Amino acid sequence: MAELVQVQQVPAGGHACLTFTDADERLDLLAVFIGDGLDAGARVVCYSDGIPPAVFVDELTHRSVPATAAAEHGQLVVADCAAGWLGADTATAEQMLDAVRGQARSAAEAGFSGLRVAADMAWAARPHAAAHELLRFEHGFRDVLTGGGLTTICQYDRSVFDPVTLAFAADVHGQAVAAQVYHEDPLLRICRQYRPAGIRIAGELDFRHLDVLQQALAETLRLDECPQVNLRRLRYVDGTCAAAIVRAATQLPAGRRMEVVCGSLPATMLRLCGADTVGSARLTVREAT
Repeated sequence: MAELVQVQQVPAGGHACLTFTDADERLDLLAVFIGDGLDAGARVVCYSDGIPPAVFVDELTHRSVPATAAAEHGQLVVADCAAGWLGADTATAEQMLDAVRGQARSAAEAGFSGLRVAADMAWAARPHAAAHELLRFEHGFRDVLTGGGLTTICQYDRSVFDPVTLAFAADVHGQAVAAQVYHEDPLLRICRQYRPAGIRIAGELDFRHLDVLQQALAETLRLDECPQVNLRRLRYVDGTCAAAIVRAATQLPAGRRMEVVCGSLPATMLRLCGADTVGSARLTVREAT
């Protein structure tokens, strides 16, 4: 069974599994994995199945990863899974492992400190995919990793894969990556955000969740120099919780700021609670895509 770790704790040479239901959370975690790799001088290769490469780079940029510059210098490679990895209508495990081996050799020859691979495994759920190739691929990674210098996160969408496959993924990987969650129910999720550092809230937030909201805000104020409160996926916030967010910003000492990113509807409520009058708060309106 995989060891549960924070994304920044995946060791060099690790083979980690990221299972997700929230696409934004997946990108937040990948931004840490990718950004840390770039900072360490490694080449990072991302195989994306559902997000076009240009959009993927843009999402990383929004999360404070210098993705455009890294891509221009060849340190970051974002490839469409079908064109850049599978290479054929019917993928084989050996074919994909050869592609990873080639990337590892290329990274070493180019003088990079190592190679990080972020692999979207949704290809295995395609109508003509052979399920046994997924098993061969994941087991084959053990041999590739033995050589050192390669660190990998494989991503599994819980809405795409069945429980048996997800259990296999948890068993075959050395580490499992997840965000710290403060609260989760069908209508609301509050979790830690790692890059940029802060918290992320999705769904509907009202006075019934004030205690957990205050807990999450207190932690980000304690841990993060300039925290971001990401409300892009927040559909509703009442006055009680909007006021708590504004009040948290007022607790920051001079020189520190809180950025609140949200859509137009939460922004209206935050402004009614005085967000625009707090010097340590910056309100950024950015609609969810």
